[in-house]
Amino acid sequence: MPPNPLTRLRKKCLALPEAHEVEAWGAPTFRVKNKLFAMFASKNDHHGGGRNAVWIKATPSNQSLMISAQPERFFKPPYVGPSGWVGVWLDSGTDWIELASLLEDGYRQIAPKKLLLLLDQP
Repeated sequence: MPPNPLTRLRKKCLALPEAHEVEAWGAPTFRVKNKLFAMFASKNDHHGGGRNAVWIKATPSNQSLMISAQPERFFKPPYVGPSGWVGVWLDSGTDWIELASLLEDGYRQIAPKKLLLLLDQP
């Protein structure tokens, strides 16, 4: 049986310096210094639309590029989509290495400089 997508997502998010998980709006959210950089959308609630997904903080220009290039993988999530966040479907075709990079990009947008220095250490 493949690993649970939330378990894999949680591992990627919590590997970032001082990242922590908070249950909000009935879903696991991932934060640094209590600022949100990712949110899990379960296939079993109204946020997931029947498919597991993660919503990741992004810029509007990056959101547009990703959705235009691969609309089968990326989407504009409700609520936070107008601010540039991007949704990523979590399914058998998920590229978890790429997803880790997207999560790090979202984290970098909100993390304090001292934590970014930790992230950039070899």
